[in-house]
Amino acid sequence: MSAETTGSRDFRYWRLRFRAWRGGRPFWAGLFTIAGGVPIMYFPYANMHLGNVTLAMSTTAGAGSLIIGVLLVTLGLTMWFHSVVRTFAGIAAILLALISIPIANIGGFVVGFLLSLFGGALACAWVPAKPRRGDKVEQVENTPDPGTAATETTVDANGGRNSAG
Repeated sequence: MSAETTGSRDFRYWRLRFRAWRGGRPFWAGLFTIAGGVPIMYFPYANMHLGNVTLAMSTTAGAGSLIIGVLLVTLGLTMWFHSVVRTFAGIAAILLALISIPIANIGGFVVGFLLSLFGGALACAWVPAKPRRGDKVEQVENTPDPGTAATETTVDANGGRNSAG
């Protein structure tokens, strides 16, 4: 550390770190899926007050709503921290959102259904960015590209044509 640095990390540093972390995963898909799971699991257990009238939403479907909501929150966190399974998590989020319509008070009064459906669709559509031209890509010296299948047995393959014919 030089004499000019204070040793503390400023807001700009943490903002740039968060931006880099967010860019390598389906962040918005996970956020929408989590935001969709919260109303689905909250509304069946909430007591809403309309003036002097208390409206209790607790039904027999409360356990199903809680399970669907917790699974949607878990799938959203999975999209963030284990982005390799983003397609599975996206399809599972879409299916759970569809199941929440008859089970969880019309999908958390349609709000949770739409947020979860949109989050699942974003997760299925998200693809990691390709490295830019200036970025260095690590590759082991003796390892061939994954797209090439040239080995010692296929060197004389004549461009993929066989000689039988």
